[in-house]
Amino acid sequence: MTEAQETAADSSLRTTGGAPPDDNGSSEAQAPIPLLEPGDGIPPVVADENALAEVITAFAAGSGPVAVDAERASGYRYGQRAYLVQLRREGAGTALVDPVACPDLSGLGEALDGVEWVLHAATQDLPCLREIGMIPSHLFDTELAGRLAGFPRVGLGAMVEGVLGFVLEKGHSAVDWSTRPLPEPWLRYAALDVELLVDLRDALEKELERQGKLEWARQEFDAIASAPPAEPRKDPWRRTSGMHKVRRRRQLAVVRELWETRDRIAQRRDVSPGKVLSDAAIVEAALAVPANVHALAALTGFGHRMGRRQLEQWQAAVDRVRALTDAQLPQPGQPVVGPPPPRAWADKDPVAAARLSAARTGVSALAERLNMPQENLITPDTVRRVCWEPPTPVDAGSVAVALAGYGARAWQVEQVTPVLVEALSAEAP
Repeated sequence: MTEAQETAADSSLRTTGGAPPDDNGSSEAQAPIPLLEPGDGIPPVVADENALAEVITAFAAGSGPVAVDAERASGYRYGQRAYLVQLRREGAGTALVDPVACPDLSGLGEALDGVEWVLHAATQDLPCLREIGMIPSHLFDTELAGRLAGFPRVGLGAMVEGVLGFVLEKGHSAVDWSTRPLPEPWLRYAALDVELLVDLRDALEKELERQGKLEWARQEFDAIASAPPAEPRKDPWRRTSGMHKVRRRRQLAVVRELWETRDRIAQRRDVSPGKVLSDAAIVEAALAVPANVHALAALTGFGHRMGRRQLEQWQAAVDRVRALTDAQLPQPGQPVVGPPPPRAWADKDPVAAARLSAARTGVSALAERLNMPQENLITPDTVRRVCWEPPTPVDAGSVAVALAGYGARAWQVEQVTPVLVEALSAEAP
């Protein structure tokens, strides 16, 4: 048993990080212990096929769950690819793998097939892990476990401190992980991120079982593991920050053209789009629709630091919009899929608005009783859809079928159905 496991087993959940109160335990907090070095030291970075083969063999022969984490270069590089993968498993120790030097980790993924993967905020790391061939069949998400168990703070540092009593150094979370070679302090940070992940998993499993929520958590984990890759966003340019200021269709077309031009440049240069041109600058140009380079250069975001050639490429994008016919211009707003925004319900359908209000009140009260966030109990979108078009007749069976049809898990259906039946029935003719 490791020191961390002994710490977790020696007492009920600690409270330094805001853990749920134990029914019989003390609420006194113990001073957390700084965790400065990985127990086995900082392992060498795996950057060639021979070293990778050794890691695959070691982790295949290990026992128990495997802790997995990935570091990206968000804000520095284009996309969300992984630039470092960290793993730890009993009997295999810790491995730091460079997916730039070893871009195909499917062999490692296959060696861990059937093993439970322990991740923190799994939905953030799974897309980049999938790109390099690492796809778990079973997982345990310590962040989601913390949410279901009622922890008010579910970041990895807060969870490790609150549950296990150790302080993780988090100073390198936002660095440029595409840097090569990676500095030793960064590698130490990366190794420590998986040092206690399995210990945290074990303690959270006990807490979920104590609260009667372990089966709920397992259903959530299975849903994450079996979910298909997310579909590409439709019209991603519409998510440009500050879009609410842009009203006219030709202005919208300027946003679209500048966004798409920026995206092509960022992808070609492998840099974050924001480093090519800011969202604020795109919106400024859209509002002004400048007639020439001189007018463009006067706008915020296109100042003296931008060279003439760059200014000309952005002005060319604006000029392309000027040449568009009205029929080629985008429509304001996105097509509404599903119910309208809740703020419009009172005007469009007052009865539906009353149903939604009653449902929200009931779901909020239930979430409070269960000590978990409302969005983990049932998604707000699911509640809106059921309230906008209630099943007929309104009864437990029809509401349960409707919830399941929108992707609610069995435990959610069981908990939420009575609340929604009451809310929907209250306004039924």
